[in-house]
Amino acid sequence: MTANSWQAVRAEVLRRIRAREWPPGEPIPHEADLALELGCARATVNRALREVAESGLIERRRRAGSRVALHPVRKATLDIPVIRVEIESRGEAYDFSLITREETTPPPSIRARFKAPDARLLHVTGLHLADGQPHALEDRWIDAQAVPDTLTTDFTRISPNEWLVLSVPFEGGDIAFSATTASATEAQALTCPEGAPLFVTDRTTWRGERTLTSVRLLFAPGYRLHTRL
Repeated sequence: MTANSWQAVRAEVLRRIRAREWPPGEPIPHEADLALELGCARATVNRALREVAESGLIERRRRAGSRVALHPVRKATLDIPVIRVEIESRGEAYDFSLITREETTPPPSIRARFKAPDARLLHVTGLHLADGQPHALEDRWIDAQAVPDTLTTDFTRISPNEWLVLSVPFEGGDIAFSATTASATEAQALTCPEGAPLFVTDRTTWRGERTLTSVRLLFAPGYRLHTRL
């Protein structure tokens, strides 16, 4: 077999694991040996193995080589959704209402995420609506020095969520899921009773050493998160 891309190498590695040609716990051949066998560069094999390792199917240890995981971890795949697309895919009409927009000094909890104790950030809040009903309350902080175009973007025409997903590349991030009860302000925005249970996501994305944005999304009661394994 000849593999011309890392995707082709990944497919062959996955085939061997699933066919039990490489059973759980089995050491995987060295990258140089695989590259010679598959007729590709060692860097191509390295990229493919990194991708498979991220899926939890193989374990890679420095100087110890790689082996098929004894107890592979199935990982959910999470994309940053464009909320407009999510709503319209259900056949509902989408709208976004900008609530506040200001450049200001953030509170300590937000400053810690941006690793910039004296920075002034752009703070934007808004409401995503589905068929005219509240869907999600967005509370977002953006480093305008890292994302300068954000200062001239009209968030009454496009939501910060959609603009950032479409326009600003990032290298990594983290996300946390939790539940809370609606405060008086949140209940008013989401038109639900005060104290109603809300699903919450807190997400931060960065590029290099610089945090680009941090957002808290509070979803109206009844929201369900769907992903795939």
